[in-house]
Amino acid sequence: MISITELPALNATLNGVSAALLAGGFLSILNRKILLHKIFMLSAFFTSTVFLVSYLTYHAHVGSVRFNHFGWIRPVYFSILLTHTILAALIVPLVLVTLSRALKGKFEKHKKIARWTLPLWFYVSVTGVVIYWMLYRM
Repeated sequence: MISITELPALNATLNGVSAALLAGGFLSILNRKILLHKIFMLSAFFTSTVFLVSYLTYHAHVGSVRFNHFGWIRPVYFSILLTHTILAALIVPLVLVTLSRALKGKFEKHKKIARWTLPLWFYVSVTGVVIYWMLYRM
């Protein structure tokens, strides 16, 4: 059983895995490997869902965590955190619509929204790792 104090590291790992899966999904669709793309993207969705459950569990127990560094790094951290937070809230419905369109076979509509969803989802995943590092490891 994992303890509450270990959840931030798990969350960062899940974000990193999601980013890698998204990159694999992108490369596979560029190479027209549809089944591989589907596997990567469904795996990224699953990993991100597990992340979200873990993240909400952690913050339900701990609350918010203060950033205790000062100087030039403070505005850098809060700029990353602000964009990450806004896009993290937007990415959930975007991912659900994008995935829904793909699973229903509406590939033209899927493609239109995926062009926005993929880079935003990737950004949220990568900045999640950066935020973890800045908050817990720096």
